[in-house]
Amino acid sequence: MVFLSEELIFPDVSEANREGMLAVGGDLSPERLLLAYNSGIFPWFNEDSLILWWSPDPRMVLFPHKIKISKSMRKVIKDRQFTLTKNVDFKTVLAYCSMVERKDQDGTWITEKMKEAYLKLHEEGVAHSYEVWENDTLVGGLYGIDLGHVFCGESMFSLVSNASKFAFISLAEELISKEYKLIDCQVYTAHLESLGAEEISRSDFIKFLK
Repeated sequence: MVFLSEELIFPDVSEANREGMLAVGGDLSPERLLLAYNSGIFPWFNEDSLILWWSPDPRMVLFPHKIKISKSMRKVIKDRQFTLTKNVDFKTVLAYCSMVERKDQDGTWITEKMKEAYLKLHEEGVAHSYEVWENDTLVGGLYGIDLGHVFCGESMFSLVSNASKFAFISLAEELISKEYKLIDCQVYTAHLESLGAEEISRSDFIKFLK
């Protein structure tokens, strides 16, 4: 495992351990974060931990055209239960995502420093949020990093059933029209698999990034 210095550099992703952990330390500057995402690396750590950088193998991704829309979700969409906006309230989406409880993880990885870092990326036009509204109330959403051909999904939340699914499906449909290669979902979850996401090798993922 590599301990990062102030130098803006990461080791090759092939040096990650079996769990996908690649490096420790460094900072959360916009420059380092963009270098990380463009290299197939992302930060993930608890509030009381050092900054940990990951590049898992395999990698969970969604090819936008493979999005699965269930019969019940098609009805939700048809009935116009939700409306979608983009980059209207990034800060609130970020705040809600930081409150999401995750299995096998104590606390949140979206610390105050992480929020500051992603807000800077949002101000630079790189981090985007998708907000889901029901009767003018924010009920779900997601945010991530837009690399221009790959969207790196970071986190999503739902306050009512199906809200985050609606955001994810809407994102996939937008990216189909823009001919994006894929959505990076990072690691496997059954929920993501149910929406059409799949695991590919890290080496294949890096090829898509390049």
